[in-house]
Amino acid sequence: MESESIVYGCIRDWPGAEPGQTRLRRVHNQQVLASLAPLEAWSLLGAQMFARTELAADAVQQTQVIHFAASYATVEYEWALWIKEFEALLKRLYWSSAVVHLETELNGTHTFRWESDNGGHSPQEGELRVRCAWEREGGVRA
Repeated sequence: MESESIVYGCIRDWPGAEPGQTRLRRVHNQQVLASLAPLEAWSLLGAQMFARTELAADAVQQTQVIHFAASYATVEYEWALWIKEFEALLKRLYWSSAVVHLETELNGTHTFRWESDNGGHSPQEGELRVRCAWEREGGVRA
């Protein structure tokens, strides 16, 4: 039996002073996530693993939070590819920070963080300029 890996986290947009721009960023992010293929046995990212908070129209100062989660069979062996696909998704979204938690049965828990260099990433920027750090805790327990 293969060991299970759980991946979960969130992507945060930045709060905006201009309600129209904030709504446009939210709509854009929703369209990008809806365009993802369904999560299949062979895929690493899929549309149904993402959800986002829907805020009232008068709550424009609050940040959009896109949360996600999925269960995989030993995804840590494909982790470099998972990160590559996740970063390709980040390039297409508006966001200021992202965090990914990877929980594995054999290798413990790892946390990966992305922060935009200038407080917010826009898809028009092209290259992904981030500071990424990872943390590890735990491991195999006897």
